[in-house]
Amino acid sequence: MAKKENRTGDTASHVGFAGEHPRLEATSELLRELVSHLRQNRTQLREEWVRRITEARLLTAMSQEEIFAEATSVYDSYVEALETGTFEALQSYSRNLSERIIPRGVETHEVVGIVLLLRDVLARSLFAKYQTDFEKLNRILDAYEPAANRIANTVAVGFVQERERVIRQQQEAIRELSTPVLQVRERLLILPIIGVIDPQRARQLTEQLLRGIRTNRAKVVVIDINRHGPLPRNCPNAGHHRRRTGQDEHGRRLARWHRAG
Repeated sequence: MAKKENRTGDTASHVGFAGEHPRLEATSELLRELVSHLRQNRTQLREEWVRRITEARLLTAMSQEEIFAEATSVYDSYVEALETGTFEALQSYSRNLSERIIPRGVETHEVVGIVLLLRDVLARSLFAKYQTDFEKLNRILDAYEPAANRIANTVAVGFVQERERVIRQQQEAIRELSTPVLQVRERLLILPIIGVIDPQRARQLTEQLLRGIRTNRAKVVVIDINRHGPLPRNCPNAGHHRRRTGQDEHGRRLARWHRAG
């Protein structure tokens, strides 16, 4: 650790190790050279990347024109992240891309695959450029690989998070459709219960019904349980859920009027 003296003669620690800043400056210089190379060869490298994506049969839910357009944007965002060392713009684009392609059926392994293919295409171009200078090639790769790995992780994590969000939204929509609270007329609701009621669905049904009562200021609720099956035999608190949902012992059709006041 390098040391320095302050004005009173006391010894104070200097932040950082001796030689650290020269190493950082050398890495930054190498990354600038790398970025310049990637920009100068943008068209060739982008086309090679798209060709590799097609050969690997990734993003098959998208047309060639769509793949080329997205590859152009991803390539530019990738190079920008290498140049600036910041990943906010890439994260934002990754989320936007995920929103567009997840509904098309694109899977996580496809997104990870195309990013790894880009990393491979760029690495091969570096080998070709510095094949006669192995020392510099090693220094370039030492600077490039950590940044490339972080970019791959950023894109993959962004896609997975967006996919999980979409799945949660779809599950919520399915739950709401499975227990619709319908307004028949002013302050009158009907709740048709279809299918098996397990503890999780019983809680969701109750919450949705109470929300419907508050939203519509309902005074009367009709619960129709004609079409739902029995509770599972191993369902805990089965009797409680039967009372909460209006199921009698024999599962007969009930149309129970409930004052919601």
